[in-house]
Amino acid sequence: MFRLLLTALAAMAIVSSPLLAKSFSVVSYNVENLFDLDGVASYEEYASDKYTPEHLMVKVQNVVRVLAKVDQGAGPDILILNEIELDQTPESTIPDYRAWLDAVKDKKLEDLLTQSPLPDELKGIPADLWLLKACEDAGLTGYQVVRSQEEPGNYEGGRPRSIHNIIFTRFPVLSTQTIATPDARSILEAQLDVDGQPLTVLANHWKSGAGSSQAEAVRVRNARSLRDRLDAIFKENPLADVLVGGDLNSHYNQNSRYPEMQKTGIIDVLGSQGNELALRSGKKDLYNLWFELPTRERGSDVYQDEWGTLMHLIVSRGLYDNQGIQYKDNSFEILRIPGLNSDVFGRPYRWSRGKRPGGFSDHFPIIARFQVADENAKGKWMTLRAPSTLEQGPAGTLRLISSVDLFKKAVKPSAEPDNADFRDGTYDGKVFFIEAPATVNEKGFVSITLNGLEYDIFTQNKELRERIRDMARSKSAIRFYGQLGTYRGRWQFVLHGTEWLADGPSSSLPHRHTSRLALANQS
Repeated sequence: MFRLLLTALAAMAIVSSPLLAKSFSVVSYNVENLFDLDGVASYEEYASDKYTPEHLMVKVQNVVRVLAKVDQGAGPDILILNEIELDQTPESTIPDYRAWLDAVKDKKLEDLLTQSPLPDELKGIPADLWLLKACEDAGLTGYQVVRSQEEPGNYEGGRPRSIHNIIFTRFPVLSTQTIATPDARSILEAQLDVDGQPLTVLANHWKSGAGSSQAEAVRVRNARSLRDRLDAIFKENPLADVLVGGDLNSHYNQNSRYPEMQKTGIIDVLGSQGNELALRSGKKDLYNLWFELPTRERGSDVYQDEWGTLMHLIVSRGLYDNQGIQYKDNSFEILRIPGLNSDVFGRPYRWSRGKRPGGFSDHFPIIARFQVADENAKGKWMTLRAPSTLEQGPAGTLRLISSVDLFKKAVKPSAEPDNADFRDGTYDGKVFFIEAPATVNEKGFVSITLNGLEYDIFTQNKELRERIRDMARSKSAIRFYGQLGTYRGRWQFVLHGTEWLADGPSSSLPHRHTSRLALANQS
């Protein structure tokens, strides 16, 4: 199951000098599908006729804009990344990242990606190397890149292997392993040298579908792969310094949030829990950092109008003793940055592949800070302020993303932009007030036509979908607020709650082809 790689990482890494720092930051970030430009991809949206150099440039620069908010522009010292393309054309990869970066050091990312036509030799540059170039352009330097060693192909269920895990680190890499796990991205392990102290980082991206019992059965197996590796590490050293990160597609309170699931991967198999003091006694060996925040603040992603906690940083008991590496108490945060990667409702401002691309990701990054222990005292434990002692999370789901009051305060119709091209990328993610006739196709999907162009109407709320469908069939027009975006190449307006249907009667429409649209004020 394990494949050990030697420390000679020339094929995937950059050599850097040791980082001589007592304190350091770790970020875990699902960047939502970062792909290269060769057009050979498992997802049709990344074919060359749909995904351009501008898409890639905006994508990596926006990721870096978020990372640059860490440590006064220096960026995190360790970065765990999900949803980086698993290169489908590995023959075109770059064997020496540092050499390539040195060769283009006098050119900015814009200089490389705005060439027309784009030179063939740039199309196959791996997605993670483009991200590294964007980091260096912005002054986030000194990273080695550790990549999981996976080959293109299919998972057990037949799905293509499209994306994998990556680690950026400023610390020397002692060794890595790629750990296969059923029907999901392989776990990437890197052992790092932090000022002479070993730290093991395990990057994960488990099977998707947090609320699905069928998918949970696969995640149980994903968790078993990780747990087996942890057991081997802790057998050798029960106080080993280990950090588990990534998108586990599970909530920190998975078993209580979905009581119909008899066994969950994250809690029942992996052993994630929220009692910090249990680490001292050895009753527990892992602690989930979500418990560091008040319940009402826990959320890194949104699904069906509810906050979720799919992104994780989970620490071992060794990170609480006074030896080697220590977690910095209560340092866990969500990198939610209003006006940047957070929209007017506080949700993630997700990536959009419109004609003019924009946005960031459907997940907020999460961050925690660590340090080298001030004393090397065996058997002693770090001091905790207001330690968490609740092993399991509450049964309820997290708060809704927008109350009616917040919605009415945030969005008010303003004048319709004159002669605006709503598909030019400027308006992606913006909220519109719309009054228009709607149609329902044979599959039950609702759409409207504005200025001769069709837009789908979508909501994740099943009851609201039925209500919209009934209104489309019975009324001359429907009135609603919708957030503009695209999904699999189709333009759509998304309604995020029942309050997005406008109150009051429709205005008089003389015939079925009249419509009214206004951009909503989101300042």
